[in-house]
Amino acid sequence: MKNKVKFARIEKGITQADLAQKVNVTRQTIGLIEKGKYNPTLQLCVNIAKELDKTLNDLFWEKE
Repeated sequence: MKNKVKFARIEKGITQADLAQKVNVTRQTIGLIEKGKYNPTLQLCVNIAKELDKTLNDLFWEKE
């Protein structure tokens, strides 16, 4: 799964640990999501999108 969470997080100027704390997961979970090695729940995706001021499409939709 290719996603844009890392780019959006950096653009917002927050660390993995900051984002993790805001969405109530571990920093390691955020790292795995950014690498595409963890498939987050829909609710976690929504929470991440809200914290990063992005839509689900912005972060997780793959353009063909």
